[in-house]
Amino acid sequence: MIGSLNGVVAAVGEDTALIEVGGVGYVVQAGARTLGRLRAGETVRLFIETHVREDAIRLFGFDSEEERAWFAHLQTIPGVGAKVALGILDAMPPAVLVDAVALQDKAAFAIERRACGERGREAV
Repeated sequence: MIGSLNGVVAAVGEDTALIEVGGVGYVVQAGARTLGRLRAGETVRLFIETHVREDAIRLFGFDSEEERAWFAHLQTIPGVGAKVALGILDAMPPAVLVDAVALQDKAAFAIERRACGERGREAV
């Protein structure tokens, strides 16, 4: 598994970035907040969550290990996949997410799910 990438940003797209590491380009999916800070030609370190499927290997990149861990944890909730987890983390940085969980703020999660296109189901 790939745990982190340290390389040069080759390109930034709408929902992915191309990170060049040792002559190999890795396509990394990330949230808008992470992608918004990346600039082509700059060096970056991303913490990676690797998803291996029968038909694809997908890399998800995060600014911090804490964010990566929350991404993995959120997906253990029934009905929350990678897209919804990225959306939640885009809208709720880890510090805000910790507070929402501690306060059992289901409304905060329902709002974030609707923002990600998931209507009518609650995440927690």
